[in-house]
Amino acid sequence: MANVTAYENLCSVDRDAAPLHHAASILGWDQEVNMPPKGLAQRSAGLASLAGELHKRYCQPQIAEWLIDCENDPFSKGSVEVANVSLWRESYDRRTKFPSEFIEEKSRTSSEAKAAWAEARKKSDFSLFAPLLERQVDIARREADYIGYEEQPYDALIKLYERGMTTANLQGIFGSFRDELAQIAGEAVERSKANPPREFEGEFPIEGQQMFNREVAEWIGFDFEAGRIDTTTHPFCSGICPGDTRMTTRYYPKDFTASLYGVMHESGHGLYEQGLPDEHFPHPVYDAVSLGIHESQSRLWENQIGRSLEFWKRWTKRAGEIFPQLSGWTPEELTAAVNRAGYSFIRVDADEATYDLHIALRFEVELLLLNREIESADVPKVWNEKFKAMFGLDVPEDSQGCLQDIHWSMGALGYFPTYTLGNLGAAQLMESAMADSTVSAAFSAADPLPLLNWMRERVHQKGSLLTPPEIIEQATGKPLAPDAFLRHLRKRFLG
Repeated sequence: MANVTAYENLCSVDRDAAPLHHAASILGWDQEVNMPPKGLAQRSAGLASLAGELHKRYCQPQIAEWLIDCENDPFSKGSVEVANVSLWRESYDRRTKFPSEFIEEKSRTSSEAKAAWAEARKKSDFSLFAPLLERQVDIARREADYIGYEEQPYDALIKLYERGMTTANLQGIFGSFRDELAQIAGEAVERSKANPPREFEGEFPIEGQQMFNREVAEWIGFDFEAGRIDTTTHPFCSGICPGDTRMTTRYYPKDFTASLYGVMHESGHGLYEQGLPDEHFPHPVYDAVSLGIHESQSRLWENQIGRSLEFWKRWTKRAGEIFPQLSGWTPEELTAAVNRAGYSFIRVDADEATYDLHIALRFEVELLLLNREIESADVPKVWNEKFKAMFGLDVPEDSQGCLQDIHWSMGALGYFPTYTLGNLGAAQLMESAMADSTVSAAFSAADPLPLLNWMRERVHQKGSLLTPPEIIEQATGKPLAPDAFLRHLRKRFLG
């Protein structure tokens, strides 16, 4: 008989901690969206205090005893209970390696660094952020030391975002397709130059963009009774709790597609959060399994769907009604316009053909930082040299180079490779879903909900019951690989 009492005690820890997680999530979201700048000091202190309190709760000595009881008297193989116990064990072993003061320091530094990054990005002056980045790199190195690793610090950090992944695995993945990716990107850029798509003209009022974005998000299944869209410097999605998923975007008056695809991307994250198995909240099996799987959902809806001809056959007429200058466009012209390939400075605005080169650059810089091969102050020089080699462009200013992303200010070193893992997963999942005649026929008829249901059944509802590789292999019948992604890029840009 499994140890039900010990298991229930562990569940109680999660239930007691859930309101604190909720409060911390709301405070973090508010800091990015609404908080006035002078509120930073008190917000940082409040978030640090919550982080410290959560750390104490999850590191109670009794938890070790309850885990041992559950492991010595286990539940049936493959059950939700077994998965929860395994995830609790993994979390407990990792958390108990960190002193409480380290957890509070990490939270406090993140709040301060995000504010410094926002100011530095606004002024395009890396020197304003460099001291905070140095602190974040130091914290990341210490975090890796606490966790432990065999080869290099990056191994410890990537596992925080992608269970089971290693630096060597990532280097193998990038190495296996980077040359072919660069070749496809180069040819796609040349084709766009030789036959340039039609250009967008005039202003696209923000009110119109907001209307269009909301309609599209609702069309793909985002539930606005359980979510919302706001405006911020860097788009993100926050799954606060069941029934509360918040995303943000930013607007450019001369290009409505930036916010459109930002919303489709964040809606993909939001659909995943809204599809998680609520019946298991607030226990580990409820949670999204990894950032790579999370990113597979956002990139699928943004790119596989949002940049397809099928999408624009459905939305060209409505786009012309909201933005009069588009009223004469055809679906084919809009599809070509949003799939224009070109080397650009900004990752989030990059086309599919060149996007993963941006990730390769960040991965390389992070490894150099964590392995002490460069200092934080060297980042602009190293970034600009690598960017020139990869893209053939000279970075004009820091805001278009090493200051463009929020991730390092958050302390999220090890995060960026999950975007490429997401692209590979999105293509592989999409290819498998479209092999289902019901899904493909519905999508051709401008109905994306069977596709959403396919993802719900095979990805969202799994929560963390399976590992990331298991989710991909069970859904697609094969391990994660670049093949489907490269086929997708060739068809979209070269075929």
